[in-house]
Amino acid sequence: DNKACNIYNMANSISEFNIVRQMKTEHADLVHDISYSFNGRRMATCSSDQTVKIWDLGEDNEWHMTASWQAHPSNIWRVVWGHPEFGHVIATCSFDKSIAMWEEIGLAKRDSGEPINSWQKKLSLAECKASVTDVKFAPHHLGLILGFCSADCYVYVCELPDISETNLYRLYKHDTKVSCSCLSWNPSRTSPPLVAVGSDSVSAGISKVFIYKFIQEEPKGLKELISPIAVAGPVRDVAFAPHMGSDNFNKKQSETFIAQEVATLEKHKSQVWRVEWNITGTVLASSGDDGQVRLWKANYSGKWDSCATIKDSEVVCNE
Repeated sequence: DNKACNIYNMANSISEFNIVRQMKTEHADLVHDISYSFNGRRMATCSSDQTVKIWDLGEDNEWHMTASWQAHPSNIWRVVWGHPEFGHVIATCSFDKSIAMWEEIGLAKRDSGEPINSWQKKLSLAECKASVTDVKFAPHHLGLILGFCSADCYVYVCELPDISETNLYRLYKHDTKVSCSCLSWNPSRTSPPLVAVGSDSVSAGISKVFIYKFIQEEPKGLKELISPIAVAGPVRDVAFAPHMGSDNFNKKQSETFIAQEVATLEKHKSQVWRVEWNITGTVLASSGDDGQVRLWKANYSGKWDSCATIKDSEVVCNE
């Protein structure tokens, strides 16, 4: 069911991974993204039905929809939570060529009189000339910053002084020369602020991943760090691991970066749409057109392999 979502729990190890429940999202069309809040007790969903829905985990351990509104006049591809340091904030991007940032401002009432949380649009940017394919908040230690990319070939960084002063934003953009499909910020505090951008534009069977540094000193902007990484087929998602590379970066050293392939994971045997790391960077999750979610781990020798597979609400552990 493309309008429902499964919630899983991994207690202490992958061998204890199990489905907790399946919930109806109450969306009227395909659900494109689901995002947890920082503490994991709130959830946001977005859909082709043009709405965003907010869910809260109640004292009864059930998920309850506490807000729902039309966020864009077209398909909504991504929804993401900001760090609680900036309040209860989410960002969305859409086929309508725009991004929006929303803040929870208090309680309102439905027509039936039932209380519901109220969300207010704090920022709307329609700078793109094509569908906005991804949006992500930068790590909170960098400040209130949004990165987003578009099928118009540009990657954008929007810097805001504060959630209450969104009209004072500054926007930086960089032309990748190819359609952009996905974006990820490097979460590390000890290395420079990096942005990875993937492309779904294929030429001779090859697409690209770009790695940029966000320059925080004037003149600010994005600087390409290495030559684009060639990837076979369209890139649908990119994700930095929480512990990216070495943590002993010295600002006095020359900023030389090398991208090295450490594994190719092929068991999906179909197009892979999403990848996500666990909080320690030791387990990678992927989902594909084969209808499966796979979990991957490296063994003691550094070889990566599938350690669990989820299909039709059934979890099969390979450990």
